[in-house]
Amino acid sequence: MAPAQSIRKMTQDPANQETGPAAAEPAPTAATAEAPEAGSDRPDEAAPDPVRDELERWRELAVRSQADFDNYRKRMAREMSEMAQYSNMSLLQGLLPILDNFDMGLQAAKAEGDGSVIFQGMAMVKKQLEDFLRDCGVEAVEATGKPFDPSQHEAIQQVASDEIPEGHVVHEMRRGYRLNHRLLRAANVTVSTGPESPSDHPSE
Repeated sequence: MAPAQSIRKMTQDPANQETGPAAAEPAPTAATAEAPEAGSDRPDEAAPDPVRDELERWRELAVRSQADFDNYRKRMAREMSEMAQYSNMSLLQGLLPILDNFDMGLQAAKAEGDGSVIFQGMAMVKKQLEDFLRDCGVEAVEATGKPFDPSQHEAIQQVASDEIPEGHVVHEMRRGYRLNHRLLRAANVTVSTGPESPSDHPSE
């Protein structure tokens, strides 16, 4: 065999070809390419997230601020309502003594007879005053025959009474008034001590 042919045969024979490092190692597959190296650090899902914690803190702050604002709005609405209801309280308190004097004048006119022109005129004015007070939210405090109530009545004196039970109002000396369930003026009253006992009249 000629030397040239021998050389060509040797180069074409796979057994005689030299294999390098790349040929000796298999090509990496998709599974081996995606698999992380042993000992590599994986992010811990349970680790605290500063951004998430900050968002949660601001969310809670917004909820509290909304609740505080709602409470403030309700309180202001309640205060405005009370201010509207009791804004004329001092004016009405100043009107009550005038009404007392008018009642005394009405009683004096009534003594001359219910048919008196003066009495009829004053009675009409009295009704207008009562209608005005009612429209303003003013109502009289019930007293005569009612149980004594220190929040509504002011006891001026005590008397024995066979008709009125003990602790009840015998007589109203000055009428009391309320404004929208708030006391404008307490009623001055006489309170019963019950039936008179024999010891109150010692034998002579």
